[in-house]
Amino acid sequence: CVWLRMEWQPDEQGLQQVLQLLKDSQSPDTATQRAVQEKLEQLNQFPDFNNYLIFVLTSLKSEDEPTRSLSGLILKNNVKAHYQNFPPAVADFIKRECLNNIGDPSPLIRATIGILITTIASKGELQTWPELLPQLCNLLNSEDYNTCEGSFGALQKICEDSSELLDSDALNRPLNIMIPKFLQFFKHCSPKIRSHAIACVNQFIIGRAQALMDNIDTFIESLFALAGDEDCEVRKNVCRALVMLLEVRIDRLIPHMHSIIQYMLQRTQDADENVALEACEFWLTLAEQPICKEALSGHLVQLIPILVNGMKYSEIDIILLKGDVEEEDDNVPDSEQDIKPRFHKSRTVTLQHEGGEGEEGEDIDEDEDDDDDTLSDWNLRKCSAAALDVLANVFRDDLLPHLLPLLKGLLFHPDWVTKESGILVLGAIAEGCMQGMVQYLPELIPHLIQCLCDKKALVRSIACWTLSRYAHWVVSQPPDAHLKPLMTELLKRILDGNKRVQEAACSAFATLEEEACTELVPYLSFILDTLVFAFGKYQHKNLLILYDAIGTLADSVGHHLNQPEYIQKLMPPLIQKWNELKDEDKDLFPLLECLSSVATALQSGFLPYCEPVYQRCVTLVQKTLAQAMMYSQQPDQYEAPDKDFMIVALDLLSGLAEGLGGHVDQLVARSNIMTLLFQCMQVQCVREFNIFCCSYNYYINKMRNLNLDYRLSCTFCLAIFMIFFCKEFAGKFTDKTVGFIMRLVFSCDNICWLDDLK
Repeated sequence: CVWLRMEWQPDEQGLQQVLQLLKDSQSPDTATQRAVQEKLEQLNQFPDFNNYLIFVLTSLKSEDEPTRSLSGLILKNNVKAHYQNFPPAVADFIKRECLNNIGDPSPLIRATIGILITTIASKGELQTWPELLPQLCNLLNSEDYNTCEGSFGALQKICEDSSELLDSDALNRPLNIMIPKFLQFFKHCSPKIRSHAIACVNQFIIGRAQALMDNIDTFIESLFALAGDEDCEVRKNVCRALVMLLEVRIDRLIPHMHSIIQYMLQRTQDADENVALEACEFWLTLAEQPICKEALSGHLVQLIPILVNGMKYSEIDIILLKGDVEEEDDNVPDSEQDIKPRFHKSRTVTLQHEGGEGEEGEDIDEDEDDDDDTLSDWNLRKCSAAALDVLANVFRDDLLPHLLPLLKGLLFHPDWVTKESGILVLGAIAEGCMQGMVQYLPELIPHLIQCLCDKKALVRSIACWTLSRYAHWVVSQPPDAHLKPLMTELLKRILDGNKRVQEAACSAFATLEEEACTELVPYLSFILDTLVFAFGKYQHKNLLILYDAIGTLADSVGHHLNQPEYIQKLMPPLIQKWNELKDEDKDLFPLLECLSSVATALQSGFLPYCEPVYQRCVTLVQKTLAQAMMYSQQPDQYEAPDKDFMIVALDLLSGLAEGLGGHVDQLVARSNIMTLLFQCMQVQCVREFNIFCCSYNYYINKMRNLNLDYRLSCTFCLAIFMIFFCKEFAGKFTDKTVGFIMRLVFSCDNICWLDDLK
């Protein structure tokens, strides 16, 4: 590489080295990729290496577009990582080249330059690159299409990444000029430019940018003018704008609501699924508005069939999910991307919600997401189901006259795709229309149970989910009527040969456990036989769900699980998994949660297993605290610990204390648990302290049993609490958590002591 000169030009030999590196980086060979990475790290030591990269991107038009674009993307990564170290001459050269070439004939190169400009702007350069926004806005007036489109592409990315900064005094509020400028281009002859213009303005709706609010009527009128646009991207952005306006400026839409609803009914059926998805979001947002019932009542006869139709699997969905292939895949190991990130939820906090409102409103998002995990996280099928769910909660049984005639034809349809969508519809309305559906359930529940045996795996899996939505009603009936047949078939599906069905059945059975509770006691042996057999059958992902089903069973039947026969069935596979997993394995999270519930339920029956479990939990807490200490002292050399390991360990210790009662005294006496709890309170993490509070009264009693003065015990614990609470977390707890903590602090055991302080 050569050193920078006033008028920089590449050295031919250096240029060839960079080009060869770019060619090599496109190789699929792992060794070659590793060598490229090492070479990149070496070249980044030279100040003008980034000049070579921008030169290839903007000036070396003899090279193929993928190579030029790759050069720009490498430069973008360098900007993200090292821009603060770029010499001013290099930074200026890159910025100048970007603006001079924003109108490159290649759409790929224009887009890459736009990404590079946005990345530079995100490094704080909007303030120190004052000519950027004015020059991009001026270039919009160019008669050259490429220049106009490239500038708009860059502006759209800047608006996406820096919307708040653009609406601030720090830049002298450039939106006052930009918003009116963008609105002018809503009528541009190019659909690509029109789409860019709408997308730019859309970035400022939710934030209620003042410049947009000042032009809101012009904006809405311009959107209406584009309602019939032939370009799908324009239609998609128009729908997106209307959905956001419904949330923040519904007052401006109400006079036009009838026409908007008619438009959205059309767009929800758009041939382009991306447009249909954006339009379908409208119904979800409208359902949250006070005017929903009044605005939609006259349109339900049109809307309901549209949403129902949107809940069918598309042809591409069926291909991706192998819906037409009868596949038994339970012997196929899961790939790592199949395992979604998992976050621990404290059992001691979760149990407080028992008996409260079920979180069924979230089922569409969570369970349906699992059902279609091969597809994107959000699609028209899921959005339609979610919309029907929330509308059922708004209109309740008034929805049924529009739905029931469709539902019967769907549920008993010979085409499996249609039948599957009908089962999904039935599940989606379960919460909102339950009262009106009760009269039909004696006929529908047996039909759904039959669907658990359908030859199509996707039908079996959705039947599991829908049945779980009606579990409360099933349990309210005589056991032999529906509970026993449902439980029997769900247990069969837990051992299904299809992994998707296994997952759905396991989740559904956990819901049934929560509803049935001790109604399941007569069938415990049969249930445990099935769940234990699944240990040897399940692959990685479903094994995590199986832990949850076992933990939920323990929570539901409680001490009834404390029978030698049941313990002998359940504990060996759990302990085997416990021994197989290393302390660093995140699969410990669900296993520890499961064991916490099991330990509480088994009570003294857990005694033969308690000591190694207790000691390992203490070790996990110690390790995490040690890592936290090292990280706090030398953050450059050590990574921050994953505190979930400590949280689940503390949760299990709480379960042991609750289940074993006085039997845990010796374990506590021989360990440094009190010291560790004090250290946990010094670690800035609210959730660990929640768990400590749940064990608060227990440890006061343990200190008393160890012949420590009870008043001194209370003083110690409450003093720690007050120091911790006031110093670290004042203002950080939710109202519910504060109430929970204060109930513990001012519990009956402590009232007399507190009175003495008055």
